[in-house]
Amino acid sequence: MWPYHPELLETPVPRYTSYPTAADFDVLPSCHYRTALERTEGDVSLYLHIPFCEQICYYCGCNTGKANKRKRLESYLRALHREIETVAGLLPRGTRVRRIAFGGGSPNAIAPVEFLRLIDALTIHFEIDEPVFSIELDPRTMDREWAQVLGAVGVERASLGVQTFAEHCQQTIGRVQPEEMIVQTVDWLREANVSSINFDLMYGLPGQSLDDLQDSMHRTRVLGADRVALFGYAHVPHIVARQRVIDASNLPDRHERFAMASAGFGYFLTHGYVPVGFDHFAKAGSDPLASAATGGRVKRNFQGFTDDPSDVLIGLGASAISSFPGLLAQNEKNSGRYRMKAGDGQLAVTRGIHRSADDRYRGAIIERLLCDGRSRVGARLLGEVALRLAPFIERGLAHIDSEWLSIEPDGLPYARTIASLFDAYRAVSPRQFSSAV
Repeated sequence: MWPYHPELLETPVPRYTSYPTAADFDVLPSCHYRTALERTEGDVSLYLHIPFCEQICYYCGCNTGKANKRKRLESYLRALHREIETVAGLLPRGTRVRRIAFGGGSPNAIAPVEFLRLIDALTIHFEIDEPVFSIELDPRTMDREWAQVLGAVGVERASLGVQTFAEHCQQTIGRVQPEEMIVQTVDWLREANVSSINFDLMYGLPGQSLDDLQDSMHRTRVLGADRVALFGYAHVPHIVARQRVIDASNLPDRHERFAMASAGFGYFLTHGYVPVGFDHFAKAGSDPLASAATGGRVKRNFQGFTDDPSDVLIGLGASAISSFPGLLAQNEKNSGRYRMKAGDGQLAVTRGIHRSADDRYRGAIIERLLCDGRSRVGARLLGEVALRLAPFIERGLAHIDSEWLSIEPDGLPYARTIASLFDAYRAVSPRQFSSAV
């Protein structure tokens, strides 16, 4: 479906869930984060990081560990409760929380009662105003009680780590979950009135064929997924040590990966989904993200593509990142050191970056290119990137009309690469990033 130009995809690029990216963070005194909290106005969103899983998948690059050490898990939750209290106490009165997301790891690695205690703590310490709740779930550790608790809380959106239905691929990535397990999880969530269910799928997995991907996409549609995220597996064992278990010789090559990404886009586009970027999809007509995509209201943050209108996202938990218009601030990554700082009532931020006017300008261009496929750029920056942009224009993947840069339909898989041309920080080694497709 898409034209393949491998020479344009050679350089690994960020996913741009922020600009500047986390790779560009430096040491940040926590007092800078304190000031940002104290100056916050209007509606905010919260993200809570639960860095635990019952089983660790070989491919996973998330900040997570096994949930088998009960004392460590309980200590982490105590620290998270203390951080909730500390951060909430710094926000000005009238600051309302409108969205709350739980991720990880696997939030359902903790007990349902522990999840309820977190909800209670958020309700006590923050000004909660009819928030939209979302949560990431591992089908392997899901049960009816968890679904009932989600229903009682009013969780509207759940994201399932499906990745693939192909058993031989599941074996190679250490994530064995029979189809019946996924079907049961969907049934429990629907019974609990969870109205939006996302399936995370992956392509480029070891031993995965195009037929394997087609089968997984078909099963996803039949099971009624409201949203789909189709990610390319990023094999970076020099960064993610657990990936060394995966046999690199068994991975699809770059051409095969590209064909998978193209087939995925074509499948969902023709089966009732609206594309959000080139690798996310939402059901046409019923899903708020689909409406946002068609209405030009999609944004990009640390949860990926979103219809969240807030400019402030507060991250809670180890490695969680908070985003303000002028500041990005990340909590201590190491779970043990996080527990010590947060548990002692200190702000746990250790790294981050102040966003200059130029950062915000470039970040807006990158965000709109990824979300809308077009952005007004301005003559200065167009002149700066002209030589590097030329190969994309010459191949019909993008075009310029006055000061507007637009990505053509054939240019969608090159969107991250085109966006990266406006990234002033990319002197950083590309080894930190993944292939664009």
